[in-house]
Amino acid sequence: MRRFLLLYATQRGQAKAIAEEISEQAVSHGFSADLHCISDSEKYDLKTETGPLVMVVSTTGTGEPPDTARKFVKEIHDKTLPTDFFAHLRYGLLGLGDSEYTYFCNGGKVIDKRLQELGAQHFYNTGHADDCVGLELVVEPWIDGLWAALTEHFKSLRGQEDMSDTLPRASDAPLSMAVKPELLHVQSQVELLRLEDVEKRDSELREQNETNRSQAGRIEDFDSSLVHSLPPLSQSSLSIPAMPPEYLEVHLQESPGQEENQASVASVDPIFQVPISKAVQLTTNDAIKTTLLLELDISKIEFSHQPGDAFNVICPNSDSEVENLLQRLQLADKRDHHVILKIKTDTKKKGAALPQHVPEGSSLQFILTWCLEIRAVPKKAFLRALADYTSSATEKRRLQELCSKQGAADYNRFIRDASVCLLDLLLTFPSCQPPLSLLLEHLPKLQPRPYSCASSSLRHPDKLHFVFNIIEFLSNTTAALPRRGVCTGWLATLVAPFLQPNTDVSNSESGAALAPEISISPRATNSFHLPDDPSVPVIMVGPGTGVAPFVGFLQHREKLQEQRPEETFGAMWLFFGCRHKNRDYLFREELRHFLKTGVLTHLKVSFSRDAVPEEEEEEAPAKYVQDNLQRHSQQVARILLQENGYIYVCGDAKNMAKDVNDTLVEIISKEAGVDKLEAMKTLATLKQEKRYLQDIWS
Repeated sequence: MRRFLLLYATQRGQAKAIAEEISEQAVSHGFSADLHCISDSEKYDLKTETGPLVMVVSTTGTGEPPDTARKFVKEIHDKTLPTDFFAHLRYGLLGLGDSEYTYFCNGGKVIDKRLQELGAQHFYNTGHADDCVGLELVVEPWIDGLWAALTEHFKSLRGQEDMSDTLPRASDAPLSMAVKPELLHVQSQVELLRLEDVEKRDSELREQNETNRSQAGRIEDFDSSLVHSLPPLSQSSLSIPAMPPEYLEVHLQESPGQEENQASVASVDPIFQVPISKAVQLTTNDAIKTTLLLELDISKIEFSHQPGDAFNVICPNSDSEVENLLQRLQLADKRDHHVILKIKTDTKKKGAALPQHVPEGSSLQFILTWCLEIRAVPKKAFLRALADYTSSATEKRRLQELCSKQGAADYNRFIRDASVCLLDLLLTFPSCQPPLSLLLEHLPKLQPRPYSCASSSLRHPDKLHFVFNIIEFLSNTTAALPRRGVCTGWLATLVAPFLQPNTDVSNSESGAALAPEISISPRATNSFHLPDDPSVPVIMVGPGTGVAPFVGFLQHREKLQEQRPEETFGAMWLFFGCRHKNRDYLFREELRHFLKTGVLTHLKVSFSRDAVPEEEEEEAPAKYVQDNLQRHSQQVARILLQENGYIYVCGDAKNMAKDVNDTLVEIISKEAGVDKLEAMKTLATLKQEKRYLQDIWS
């Protein structure tokens, strides 16, 4: 059997699922995959590896490799390693990412670049799959092309070079023909070089999205839905994925009640329990979004942080959704039973292992509440498995369509883009009766939610502030009530009894009679921090809750200026935006205080829904932060290009961060008198120098 080493670096389970798919397919192509998580370093050794290496690497945060790859990345970046350290290694890498974020697929790119620097060579081109348009657009053809590349690799090892004229070379692997190259970003280049192609890629992606949308629009006219398809799909013969092998055996055992704690769920980082000492609503009741500020009392723990850092909140699933799931699975009477897991003795799944995120002997209620991401959008393999437990022929056919190649557009539209979850599917397909084992095999780990620190430890030594919108969206099932975000909904309910109305946050009273505790953990350090040299000027762009880290910056700077009156401090610009001046102008009093004391040199505020201009503005008011940046383009360009200044952008990745980036390109192009491509390269250099920093989310 021709063996290859298959490593995955996963954060939410995507990379693992794809690696397992490669492993399953390998057998039918005459290969054997030696599959491991990249963190299981005792099970493989790249220094002595003789077979080809295949890697699947996801991206987390704003371009970091996943937590499971932290140690690996640190080890390969050891400066003492010689440049031929991996000269014996031949590899192919598939990176996963989301092009709404600046550092697209950066988790994979960091590893790819470093392996090359250490002498490793590709036997197959790198693929970059984009969750923004659907990972499978790249993943499926990349896997299809992998087998020819592996075959070629093993043939060349046997000295059959004469065959190379008739077989596709690895560099011509079929993926480049099967998929638009702009979706693959096949060349693993540094961000700087990728930017040359950005405009073309963006326009082609936009074109593709428009096509998808117009197709979706046409379908809409004929009433296609989650449960119902139309010709040609409804009449097509389907190619559906193979049934994923089942590997878990589950027993529910009655047992005496015992205390269960979410701290028992496996975590890479230390977990601290801290009380919420204050909760303030920053918006008025008639604002479109409700924004809360929470203060945590961290006086009893060692939790060092600086403005710009983020931390994780460990949150549970909603009680009502867990209850609905238990009822629908007909397991409500077994909620307190303990779940005993074993690997099936006859499983066909290679390397089957118990899910690490399910603590041994936990109750069913605890597992559904604290361990599994029950809101996760089901992968096609999960739909395929659910179809086998569906008794109605029409329902079964629809689930098969949704996981088939022919039904890819329907999957994207009705499952992925609609954020459908398992409960939605079970309510939509009543004859589907999956066993509990299937859920435990397919549902990923419930992820903690990251939040930016909105305070400075110089100003609040024993406290930690953070800010969030209560996210609400309509569920895709018949439920009349809108759903809330998993974490924001939970936190809002938790603090409702002692929530204070909008006040000057800096002066509002601390203390809740019975402060509830939540669990938090630190996040890997980032570079979203104030410059080491306080004399350089700083531009901060943060509409909505994106202003949070900048409030921490300003508190920090104010204290530094008090402590070091003789020191020179650079100008600080803040571009803030909200909908209405009188409804959701967050931290209004605090920001005006910083302006008055001179800590904040310039405060530029835009109101997207107010028709009335700011009293100090003579011209029509700016609608968005990017409009205000345009208005002050000379100063912005001077700070970035002549004064060695820094620019920070925090907030929504999808629209705002992209619009701000485009505006900066225009500003540099105009003020420096260079073409657009040159301006993009300048911005890329600022990113490399860590003077253009982003903390963005989707």
